[in-house]
Amino acid sequence: MTAPAAAPADAPTRPSPEGPLRVAIVGASGYAGGEMLRLMLGHPHLEVTQATSERGAGQPVATVHPNLRGVTRLRFRKAADLEPADLIVAALPHGTFLKMHDRLAELAPRLIDLSSDLRLHDPERYRRAYGAAHPRPELLGTFAYGVPEADRASLRGATRIAGAGCIATATLLALLPFVRVPLLVRSDVIIDAKIGSSAAGAAPSLSGHHPERSGAIRAYAPVGHRHQHEVQERLGDRIRPHLSATAVERVRGIAVAAHLWVQDGTSERDLLAAIRETYDGEPFVRPVVARRGAHRVPDPKILDGANWCDIGVALDPDSGRAVVMTAIDNLVKGTAGGALQALNVAMDWPETTGLTFPGLHP
Repeated sequence: MTAPAAAPADAPTRPSPEGPLRVAIVGASGYAGGEMLRLMLGHPHLEVTQATSERGAGQPVATVHPNLRGVTRLRFRKAADLEPADLIVAALPHGTFLKMHDRLAELAPRLIDLSSDLRLHDPERYRRAYGAAHPRPELLGTFAYGVPEADRASLRGATRIAGAGCIATATLLALLPFVRVPLLVRSDVIIDAKIGSSAAGAAPSLSGHHPERSGAIRAYAPVGHRHQHEVQERLGDRIRPHLSATAVERVRGIAVAAHLWVQDGTSERDLLAAIRETYDGEPFVRPVVARRGAHRVPDPKILDGANWCDIGVALDPDSGRAVVMTAIDNLVKGTAGGALQALNVAMDWPETTGLTFPGLHP
């Protein structure tokens, strides 16, 4: 498995200040920025002091994020008005962070990028994924990849973190046990990912328009989804993922079904043992082993607002096909929560700090 590179040795650093880290969130009016606001406002070691929105500048944050009424009195400001901070989180569209990187790096010794700008480390892989050369290739590999379960060591002490893709997160967590425990008879795996509408972001679009989205089950990326390249880079050559992504009517959530082919004689108990061996002690991955009831397989519905990943497995012994299922909230474990978990690791704080909300049922 290809290990993510750690933050560069020459990245600007300074000792943690006494008291909470002062945080600025750039692009805080979007869904990812709003979730980061929600989580960081409740984190005991962080103080959100700035939140930017070009269109919302001057307005209270709660105007855009009504769930934060009474939680914060912050008002949006323009990015041009940013002041120095201890940590800057960028929740920006693809390509935008790279244009701002140098200025943001001057304003803060720690950066988290929630976009896809610096998740990939290989320039050729980036070109294949995005159809163009990376505009700042010297930055590739300088941001630690923000999935602690995949490579916690590279995050420890990191001052630069690239938040992972939401589908990539759910897929990696499905596949990691079978990279680490050799049960597969072939490297090709089929990934079926179903995802809610919030993954498309807050900007209006034709495909997200309610009359178009309502009732839809739309295979918007049957092949060629960019997160496939992200997963492949993390896993190396032992697994070749083939990803299809389908939009469903839910607002939040990702449900992944990974189809694998396992060795003759492999039992469902063996598959569960591989999952438990990989995730024993992990604070946010929990096996689903129920045999009865409505919740015997992972379901993103019960994970709204939570940083959990639920994982389960089913086996067809006649064909040797195993189906590994994961469920996450795409905006939490798949975006803001996963990045905050990575920050907790980087800062040597308890990994669950600020992330203990268990989800909702019903």
